[in-house]
Amino acid sequence: MSFLNFFKGFAVTFGKLNHASKSGKVVTTNYPDQKRIKPPRLHGRHVLNKYEDGMEKCIGCELCASVCPANCIYVRGADNDPANPTSPGERFGFIYEINYLRCIHCDLCVEACPTQAITETKLFEFSFMDREQAIYTKEELVVGDDGKPQNLPWEDWREGEDENTSEWMRATSPSGSADFVGLVQWAGELGYGTRQPETGQRPEEGTEVGQESTSEEEVH
Repeated sequence: MSFLNFFKGFAVTFGKLNHASKSGKVVTTNYPDQKRIKPPRLHGRHVLNKYEDGMEKCIGCELCASVCPANCIYVRGADNDPANPTSPGERFGFIYEINYLRCIHCDLCVEACPTQAITETKLFEFSFMDREQAIYTKEELVVGDDGKPQNLPWEDWREGEDENTSEWMRATSPSGSADFVGLVQWAGELGYGTRQPETGQRPEEGTEVGQESTSEEEVH
């Protein structure tokens, strides 16, 4: 009986191939040569950004590590050298590690960061040869001299996966307040400058900016 099921399985497979050739419709992509377009707010591999003058944005405050529900971030700050500071503040991120065997890409670290130092790109397809490679260090996370993420040997970067990172998406309306719609809440960034605010976020029709709509239930 199991022998017959073996051939029945192949019959289903070849039947689907024949169906695709007759209909002319292919529902799959030629992966990995072709990939589907990723959503604008996709959460992927993190990067540590720099200001336009090349200084690091991370100040080693450890807020990202504190808020992480998966305990995948390890940060240690150190005092800046007054003669040759790494960041504009008093401290900088001396050690920064993310364990991608634990990370759930919730983006809470991005929301907690007060200096917009850490963001998430759209790259989520990366594999590791061993467990050590899954723990990204600061040297691997920090952007290069051109402001672009480093392309590590086990990563498959595609065009546009480093643009419009998830942090940028919240640069228009802190706490959802309509007072900030259209205003850039983003510090200039090496390689990109000042990112433009996301479009399409407008208050409801008939509601003035800064004024919340009131439902009938709330009135009564």
